[in-house]
This record gives sequence, structure tokens and C-alpha cells, in this order.
Amino acid sequence: MTAVDSPAATPGVVAPRRWLVLGLLATAQLMLVLDVTVVNVALPDIGAGLRLSRGAVAWVMTVYTLFFGGLMLAGGRLADRFGARRLALVGLVLFTASSALTGTAQSAAALLVGRALQGAAAAVLSPAALATALAVFRGPARQRALAVWSGLAGIGSALGVVLGGVLTASAGWRWVFGINVPIGAALLVAIPLVTTAPGAADDGSGRGLDSPGLDSPGVDSPGDGGSGLDVRGLDAPGAALVTAGTGAAIYGLISAGDHGWTSARCLLPLLAALVLWTAFVLVERVTARPLLRVELLRRRPVVAGMVLMLTATGLLVGGFFLGSFALQHGHGYGALRTGLCFLPAAVATVAGAHTAGQLLTRLDARIVAVVGFALAAVGYGLPALFGGAGFLVAGLTVAALGIGAIFVTAFTASLGDAEPAEAGLRSAIVNTFHELGGAAGVAVLSSVAGTALVVARPAADAFSGAFTVGAAAALASGLAAALVVPRARRLPTDARPMH
Repeated sequence: MTAVDSPAATPGVVAPRRWLVLGLLATAQLMLVLDVTVVNVALPDIGAGLRLSRGAVAWVMTVYTLFFGGLMLAGGRLADRFGARRLALVGLVLFTASSALTGTAQSAAALLVGRALQGAAAAVLSPAALATALAVFRGPARQRALAVWSGLAGIGSALGVVLGGVLTASAGWRWVFGINVPIGAALLVAIPLVTTAPGAADDGSGRGLDSPGLDSPGVDSPGDGGSGLDVRGLDAPGAALVTAGTGAAIYGLISAGDHGWTSARCLLPLLAALVLWTAFVLVERVTARPLLRVELLRRRPVVAGMVLMLTATGLLVGGFFLGSFALQHGHGYGALRTGLCFLPAAVATVAGAHTAGQLLTRLDARIVAVVGFALAAVGYGLPALFGGAGFLVAGLTVAALGIGAIFVTAFTASLGDAEPAEAGLRSAIVNTFHELGGAAGVAVLSSVAGTALVVARPAADAFSGAFTVGAAAALASGLAAALVVPRARRLPTDARPMH
């Protein structure tokens, strides 16, 4: 036990090494979130460079989301069963390798395969990385750590647009993916060194990063001693059903933006998703070692996290998607200038997340969530009511400030009291709704924007209807948050947040 983390230590003082562990894992998570939106500005150059069809260009962005969201629950369950740190390193190796494949692709097929592998690797890495980080924090320190982590969900989406514009203009589109390779290689060296160092995870409980749920199996796994990735007894039917169902839902939502909500390409996948999810619930009720205990989805904190993440991500990713098209097509901005316009939104997301992390120790979580959605509504309202690129950038910045606060509330509500044995799975649930929300936001707002997305030079007010719908969705989400978000209580320093 380190001196600063002993029970008698000054409240709020934490071991610096724990924050180094968080920083390294957060950097890995940031790569995953960046790759959702980093291709937005680069898509025209990618399409021209590889002579992609219009449909293939769209899939460069969406196939990553499809596999990331579809495989997330399976990835979280694997992390809980076989050890979070171990799975985080496996996912990081796979993500780095698939990024290299994507960045060197010479054909549409190779590019899309690389993006699919990136998404699958992200589904393994993301819940495992958060479970590893959560294991080293308790009490108010955990809430601060969650504020840092949840801020990544927003800043990554904004920085993805910024970084995509800068890299495309300066180094070429291949570096949009290639930048992950040196970063991933450095993390693969640093993370094992830091997380195995003596006292790296000492939180006053005497537990280290070799405790159950990290490098050894979870409480409900067979007693194989953590000697290897023995998949016997893994709920393969449940994993297949939930993966196929989530993938079908994301595909249906993506198709709605391109073909309309009444098209067969939208309705049939969404119907298939409902059938597959229903079958998943039925299978989980009779399986001896289920992928997901269905009762977990009835817990109010988990439900609150799901709802908040779905709506907040839809508003953020949908707004950035609209904003990128509006700036490039409506206002004639280039890739670099468009990317830089999203920098204020990235800063605002961090500010919103940090402020919410402080407020959640003193205020009802419902208040933080409702105020966050109110800011999002105001932000969407500015470009809806006023023309001009300045109002668009200002509106997205105000919206990002509120959404950053909502992300913190979502993660704190659903993960604040998570035990190590289920931290990976809870993280996967929340992150699955992050991917579903992004797909839904783009689908809804792009369908409202309609032809403005494909016209070379749309009118200045061509996107105002879509931004109006976004403002209305933010207001409705604020009302929903007031009903579903539980009241959070502040507990003593050595206790866990409860709801």
C-alpha cells in the first residue's frame, strides 16, 4: 500500500502511478473513438485515391462502426472472464496491425477488410481497457477517472474531424489510419511496464493489477487458473445472437440515411435486430454461463447510462456529420479549414466533461444531465435559426459543452458501482449504445437533410431543418433524463459511488 492511498491519507490524494495507468489506457481508447469520425473529412480523397464507388465510400466509415458496436458485448464478456489487462493488450495488438493494413490498402476490398478488423479489435480493446482502469480507482478518485474517460467519448469524435483534416491536407489520407501504428506500438511497450510495476494499482485495498478480472478469470469462470484463453463454456450462441442483432440494427440505421426509413434495406435489418435480440434474451435465461445476465439491464443506473449514451452520441456524431457537410459543401471550406473549425468543439467537450466530473460530487446527477441536454438544444438552435459558418461553429461548440457533461453522467451512472468481475461487461453495454447512438444520429439527421448532402453547392439554409430536428431531440432527451437518471449520493472517501 502506498502512503498516499492508505485509509488515513488526506482525502482526494491519489498515487501518481494510477493516473499514468489511466493516461496510457485512455490514449488507447482515444484512438478507437477517433477512428469513428477521423475519415469524415478524408472520404473524398480516399474515394479518389482508390477509385471507390459511392457505396464503398460510405462503407469506409460505417463498416468500422458496424463491427465495433456489434462485437462489443462479446468483447466485454471476454474481458471479465479471461482478464481485462490481457484482453486489452490483445486488442491493442490487433488494432495496431489492422490499422497498418488499412493504411497500406491498394484496393477497396483491402480497405474495407482492414476497417472491419479495426472495428473487431476495438470491440475487444475498449471494454477491457476501461475495466483495467476502473480496477485501480475507488471512491471520489473513481468518479474523477470516469470524468476523464467519458470526456474521451466526445473529444475523440471532435478531434477525429480535426485530425482527419490536418492529416489529409498535410500528409495524405493514408496517415489517417497509419498514425495509429506508432502510437499503438509505443503503448504496447508502456502499458505492460506500468501495469506490472510494484504498487501500480495500489488503491488502499491491497489489490494490484493481477487481481481477478484483470489478469485472471472473473468470478464466474472455470477455475483454469488464468493460464490461458480457454473458451470452453463461453456462451457462443448468446455472443452470436447479440452480435448479429446489434450489427443488423446498426446496418438498418445506416441504410435509413441512404435509402429512407421505409426502404427494405432499413426495415428488414431493424426487424431482424428485434428478432435476434429477443432470441438472445430467451437464450440467456436458460444458459448456465450467460454472456449477459438479463437482470443487469433492469438496473436503473445501467438503463440511465444506456439512454444517456444513445442520445448524447447521436446528437454529437450527427452534429459533426452535418457540420462537416455544411462547411465543405455549403460554405466551400477545404479539408484543413473544416477540420480546424471543430477544434473549439473538442475543447468544449473536455471543459464540459471536467466541469460535470466536479459537479457530480455535489449535485443531483439528473440536474447535470438535464442542463447538458439544454445546452445541446441551444447549440443546435443557433445554426437552425441563423445562417453563416460562425453560428454553425458556435452552435456545435455550445452543444459539445453540454454533451461532454452528459457523457460523464452516463459513465458515472452505469459504472460508478461496478465490481471488477462485471466492469468489462457494463463498459461494453454503455459503449455499444455509443455506437448505436452514432449510427442513429447520422441516420436521422442525414435523412432530414436529404439532397443537401449530395448537391455540390446547397443553399445556406439547406441544413436548418436537420438542425431544428436535432434541437427538438435534445429537448426530448432532457425530459427523458429527468425520469430515468437516478439521484447520485456522495459517499465517504473510501466508499464507492452509489445510486
